[in-house]
Amino acid sequence: MAAKQRKPRVSRNPELIRGVGRYSRSKMYHKRGLWAIKAKNGGVFPRHDPKPAETKPVEKPPKFYPADDVKKPLINKRKPKPTKLRASITPGTVLIILAGRFKGKRVVFLKQLSSGLLLVTGPFIINGVPLRRVNQSYVIATSTKVDVSGINLDKFDDGYFAKQVVKKKKKGEGEFFEAEKEEKNVLPQEKKDDQKTVDATLIKSIEGVPDLKAYLAARFSLMAGVKPHELVF
Repeated sequence: MAAKQRKPRVSRNPELIRGVGRYSRSKMYHKRGLWAIKAKNGGVFPRHDPKPAETKPVEKPPKFYPADDVKKPLINKRKPKPTKLRASITPGTVLIILAGRFKGKRVVFLKQLSSGLLLVTGPFIINGVPLRRVNQSYVIATSTKVDVSGINLDKFDDGYFAKQVVKKKKKGEGEFFEAEKEEKNVLPQEKKDDQKTVDATLIKSIEGVPDLKAYLAARFSLMAGVKPHELVF
């Protein structure tokens, strides 16, 4: 079925020449019936209140530039994607830490957190590495594995490792010249108990494998003449 052709719009006041209509303004007033609309509304044309604009008012730029540079935060349009875990890293895999405070230590991988970081532990009793988060870019995965199926890791997330903000008290005038004693960060007893619980289950699995305890306690290092790219972990 062919579509209906729209009729071209025909003006009630045809133009004699460009810009000059055939009928005058008063003639068109009666021709369009505006007088009837005006009489129907008490001698006034009906008016509709404009809808309130929902857009925010545009701020005018300042006339002068500030003397000092004003820092403006950059808009982060990047959508974070979940970090993909390497295929060689699975729960129970023994990893070698390559950077940081525990560089060269061997640790046991427990699980990947929502931030993409790896939850690892030494265990602490064997090599002094506590429960901590490590970026997978700074570890080497080995072929050695430990059974971690009996450990409950539900409570360990990124919020578990968040630092507690301690408010400092304001000093008076008398204490201003006195020596300041530095307060050491004391680990809560709850986290100490969690470390002992995880270590107790891990050590049972480690002691069941010969020489595994000594392997985790030894620090990884390279000697002269050893080629890292030829090593098999």
